[in-house]
Amino acid sequence: MEKGYLRVYTGNGQGKTTAAFGVLVRALCAGKRGYVGQFIKDEAYNETFLSRHFKHLCIEQLGKGCFIDRRPDSLDKAAAQAALRHVTELMASGQYDIVVLDELTIAIHYNLVSTQAVLDALEQRCLSTEVIITGRYAPPELIAAADLVTEMKEIKHYYLQGVLSRDGFDH
Repeated sequence: MEKGYLRVYTGNGQGKTTAAFGVLVRALCAGKRGYVGQFIKDEAYNETFLSRHFKHLCIEQLGKGCFIDRRPDSLDKAAAQAALRHVTELMASGQYDIVVLDELTIAIHYNLVSTQAVLDALEQRCLSTEVIITGRYAPPELIAAADLVTEMKEIKHYYLQGVLSRDGFDH
């Protein structure tokens, strides 16, 4: 049995989810089984359509939606905590070779789940399961626990020139 590693993709730059999906697609093309749990998103983004093309891929949107224009509430917290319990069971089961926990660090940052609860969940995972956690604000404890950490840093972005998120390229 090959060891699964913990990767964290964090930082204020674009590309965290994109990088995670790149690794995921590579694993799926090699015959691996994949799972994606999206902790904040609650609507169909283009990446959710991947499961139509890969029979060994499950994508679940576990959050109550983005809170750009609002503060997270008790429903967001309950959803995030239920999601963490759910993905803990999936990671422990060994049924997936790769698990992507998209925007989990956002849930930690907004105190929807605790850093310790996430670390406890990771301790329970099957030793061969590769886990990728994405999102801004990765806490130091998660970074310390990770085997690989990549920080995406924004240097320049066309958004600052008024270009909004583009379908098929940015989401």
